[in-house]
Amino acid sequence: MEKVITIERHILEQQKQHPSATGVLTSILYDIALAGKVIARETTRAALADILGLTGRFNVQGEEVAKLDQYANAAIVRLNQYTGRLAVMASEEIAEIIPIPDEFPTGRYVLVFDPLDGSSNIDYSVSIGTIFSILRRKSPDGTRGTLEDCLQPGREIVAAGYILYGPSTMMIYSAGHGVHGFTLDQTVGEFLLTHPNIRIPAKPKYYSVNQGYERYWAPEIQAYTRELQARDLSLRYIGSLVADFHRNLLSGGIFYYPADTRDPKTPHGKLRLLYEAAPLAFLAEQAGGAASDGTQPILDIQPTKLHQRTPLFIGNRELVELAEGFIRHERP
Repeated sequence: MEKVITIERHILEQQKQHPSATGVLTSILYDIALAGKVIARETTRAALADILGLTGRFNVQGEEVAKLDQYANAAIVRLNQYTGRLAVMASEEIAEIIPIPDEFPTGRYVLVFDPLDGSSNIDYSVSIGTIFSILRRKSPDGTRGTLEDCLQPGREIVAAGYILYGPSTMMIYSAGHGVHGFTLDQTVGEFLLTHPNIRIPAKPKYYSVNQGYERYWAPEIQAYTRELQARDLSLRYIGSLVADFHRNLLSGGIFYYPADTRDPKTPHGKLRLLYEAAPLAFLAEQAGGAASDGTQPILDIQPTKLHQRTPLFIGNRELVELAEGFIRHERP
């Protein structure tokens, strides 16, 4: 019989590489996997459960909140707030940090997450996902977590990943020793290892960008796009960051969402540094790729605000560096 490795077993085996590990990080990752199962169950029956559509309220980003987005956020908070493993949480959907209630103990880690990336696609059965990162707290142990615990550069991430809800449910994660992918087997209710040691292919196939906004881009970004086309890369764009990133992670390519002049409220880019860009940048580097805001690595950016935005170029290292060259006006 072929060896079957569950996500729990894989995480435990990864833990053995660190003799001083306490198992707390392992437990957090498994808690996130559990949250992913709960959310996956609801995404497949959303219409039947009457959780399609919008709630009628707006989040901190000024976007109307989808019912499933609200459900996913509540599920992640509920499954992680009482464990004693976290000092504080932060969500893309919530304006301020999410403190651990006073009746529960605090731990040494911080969980930052986008509960449901691509939520504008929910009503159309397009792939969506949960993105997360885990950091060590900076505030003293035994105290309530602080904003500063969340405002750490991506280089401080100890583990990150995403759960993709699509034709199959997958969890991709890294704890600093490569990137590994698991597929949820619905018959046994467990994530099983299907994609060990993922590396971004050296030969890219795709570029992923919303080219409908091209007229709002800087001339150097327009020129960069023409260069990608000249290299015979095919355009593939889903509109869910996690889904576009996942395809390029497995097939090779680059996703980019540059700053543009379309919305004066977001002159420095649209994507969120903490909840989207930094976790995926961590995965990209672990898989041999790169991520940049066009001038510096995403993981080197020091956040100053909880909902800070950034341009993002992520995927094959060669193509990310090419984008940086165009932005510096150094064309090939």
